[in-house]
Amino acid sequence: MVDNFTLDLADEAATLQFGMVLAKVIQPNLTIYLHGDLGAGKTTLVRGLLRALAYIGKVKSPTYTLVEPYEIQPNKFKVFSSLMLYHFDLYRFNDEEEWESAGFRDYFNASSVCIIEWPEKAAHVLPTPDLNITLEIKNVGKSLGRHLIISAHSSLGQQCLSAISTESS
Repeated sequence: MVDNFTLDLADEAATLQFGMVLAKVIQPNLTIYLHGDLGAGKTTLVRGLLRALAYIGKVKSPTYTLVEPYEIQPNKFKVFSSLMLYHFDLYRFNDEEEWESAGFRDYFNASSVCIIEWPEKAAHVLPTPDLNITLEIKNVGKSLGRHLIISAHSSLGQQCLSAISTESS
């Protein structure tokens, strides 16, 4: 059993590539927390994931909207009727009452994947994550790379983490 997984990502292309690895292992009813400083590559990772899932529209940071929904159709990696992926960015989130009034709790269900940037801003209203992903900025020669750390916090997360470990070796 794999408790956590780490990987060095040399550049933006490597972060996008890891998004493809993540796309191969996600499944409905998954909650993923993304941690990292501003500019750490959280949205880039989500963009890589969505591109790998054959989403062709624009992928933008939901910093001002709080959430961007993406309807994912069956593709070469996943066989499901359709999947809703919700990308939350809670950087500007100030009031947990807003969470309830917006109905965000309903987005966490058996037919969706919810990815949350800055989850600590809504710690009291969010469900426990299946996966915690942290991106740390690090110097790699003349460029800035990333150090990725993933930990699992449920049996579903453990399944994904084991598959990520296998996919990445």
